[in-house]
This record gives sequence, structure tokens and C-alpha cells, in this order.
Amino acid sequence: MLTYPMNVAGLQRELPICKVNENLYIGAFICFGDAELTVACARELLKLVPADSYDYLFTAEAKSIPLIHEMARQSGAKKYFIARKGAKAYMPDPLHVEDQSITTAGVQQLYLGRDDADLIRGKRILLVDDVISTGGSLRAMESLVSAAGGTVVDRIAVLAEGDAQNRPDIKFLAPLPLFNADGSVKE
Repeated sequence: MLTYPMNVAGLQRELPICKVNENLYIGAFICFGDAELTVACARELLKLVPADSYDYLFTAEAKSIPLIHEMARQSGAKKYFIARKGAKAYMPDPLHVEDQSITTAGVQQLYLGRDDADLIRGKRILLVDDVISTGGSLRAMESLVSAAGGTVVDRIAVLAEGDAQNRPDIKFLAPLPLFNADGSVKE
């Protein structure tokens, strides 16, 4: 398997290059199971945004869950929010929006329970993601926060993939290129 060597949060990793479609391959960045990487990325992400600039952390299911949990642990946050990919029985009267991500086939829904939405109302929200590429997940999270009556004050990610690294509205730890089938960086 082709890989892309990368240094992120002071750690060296080899990202597997994975096919999205005939013309697009990505470097798969996965925190799941890599406690050392999750702890280091959380530490460095918390440095990107002043702690007094937001009230709550917010992410979308699923790959960013260990990351946001570690960020909450390190920062002393008592609560954070996760937009779920499906409505759960424990979610009273959930809000939902559509999400289209580069790594998920088709359109999916993101859900937030009314109880969590009530806590977000009037609060400053920091959006957290592992990788920002097309921005689809960010738009969906922003829509949920807006529907709940909160205000997105910043957007942070471990990696900004492809054109996302040129976005002035996000902060990230490192850029991640897109790839060709042979593993070369897409120009």
C-alpha cells in the first residue's frame, strides 16, 4: 500500500493513500486507536484558539470523537457536543441537517437532541474536525449550531486537505495534499 509520510503535532506518521474515485486519492488520517496522536493533536489544537473565546466544543460523529474528548479533558471542559449520524432514542425532538462528506458515500443526516440544542442556545461554539476537505461536514455542523441558537466563533482541524488549506476561516495544524493513483501529490 502506498503511504504519505507526515509530521503532525510533533509526531511522524505514515498515512495510507486511499481511493475516493478514479481521479481522487486521499491520505487517510485516523486518530482511532492512536492514543499518542490523539493526545498530541488535542494539545496542539487547544493552542490555536484562546480558551476564553468559546463556551463549548462541537464535532460530528465519528472520527473526531476521541479528539474532542481529549480536548475537553485537557482543557477541563465539563461538556462537549457531538452531532450524531442517526437519531437516537435518547434524543428528545432532535434537530437534523444534511451532510455530504468526501469520505462518506451519499448524503447523510446529522442529528442533535433538543436537550443539547437548549444548552447551545446563546453560546459561543468552537467547531472541531479531524480533517477539513470540502467543508461539507463543517457546513452541516454550522447549520445545527445555528438551528440551536448558538454562534460558531471558530473552526479548527488537525489537517486541511487540498483547497481547504487556503480557507481563511479555519485554523489547522498541518496541510494535507490530495493524491494521484500512483501516490504522487496532485497539482
